Amino acid sequence: MTGPDGKAPNFDDTLTREHARVLVAKMVLIRRFEEKCAELYSTGLIRGFLHLYVGEEANAVGVMEALGPADAIVATYREHGHALARGVSAGAIMAEMFGKVEGTSRGRGGSMHIFDAATKFYGGNAIVGGGLPLAVGLALADKMQGHNNITCCFFGEGAAAEGEFHESLNLAALWKLPVLFVCENNLYAMGTALERSESQTEIYRHAQSYNVPSEVVDGMDVLAVEAAARRACDKIRKEGGPYFLENKTYRFRAHSMFDAELYREKTEVEEWKTRGPIVSFLDKVKSEGLLADHDIENIEQEVAAEVAEAVSFAERGEFEPIGDLARDVYTPEAEAAP
Repeated sequence: MTGPDGKAPNFDDTLTREHARVLVAKMVLIRRFEEKCAELYSTGLIRGFLHLYVGEEANAVGVMEALGPADAIVATYREHGHALARGVSAGAIMAEMFGKVEGTSRGRGGSMHIFDAATKFYGGNAIVGGGLPLAVGLALADKMQGHNNITCCFFGEGAAAEGEFHESLNLAALWKLPVLFVCENNLYAMGTALERSESQTEIYRHAQSYNVPSEVVDGMDVLAVEAAARRACDKIRKEGGPYFLENKTYRFRAHSMFDAELYREKTEVEEWKTRGPIVSFLDKVKSEGLLADHDIENIEQEVAAEVAEAVSFAERGEFEPIGDLARDVYTPEAEAAP
């Protein structure tokens, strides 16, 4: 989407009621889904690790609006929001976290390994920075086959300390691969303030050192994220090569359900909540007359029904039979090998 001047439009000027409703509905779905996951984890119905996306909803929603159905997505272990924004079934995601065969990975992956080939959602990766080289490989395959697709790779700022981060940026630049790198900078990675772990705290400058076009985005503003993602995708499709977005965002909950969260003040979290992506966007669309209170109430009701059905679907699901547990893990040939 470009205007007469060749630039992406200012969504503050072109935002319609229909698009505003879509953005609100997707962000609210992610928020309520994650809140329900936290509740279910506390009851023991969800086990293992659980990393929630509460507070970062604008990033997944804004970026996904700029991508097409043929584009691929590689995400982090905090990926429920990415998957929901991409259109992966809420029921299948919830069933995966319940460990049921109806889940996206037959219940074998759990929270950190959501996968859906139909929407080209390739994880869910548990290793910090592990998705970056995968994204480079997917983009290389598209380029070699002559496809005009983009591979979008989400990761946190903690990945900037990993070797594969630099290797992936370097290769994407050298081979002019169509990768949209999206760094969700929530300032604390797993639990260490950025200035205590990185000598260069402006992550986008790493991309510039590899000659990758980059920009910093307000990751709490869904319109800013969408506009930046559209600019990036337009440039990638027209000129080739990668693009890098550093989205400044903030997670409202702990790193994981096991995190005692001793590394930041509660007052800081509460201050960030006052300008969270949902509350800020609702203030905007209501003040501009695009949506009214009853519209928001209707969205909340629709989302509540979808989340309730997702939980019911997961509860009705089946656990994998014990006799199938070795399937796709061992083969008779491997067992017979000397």
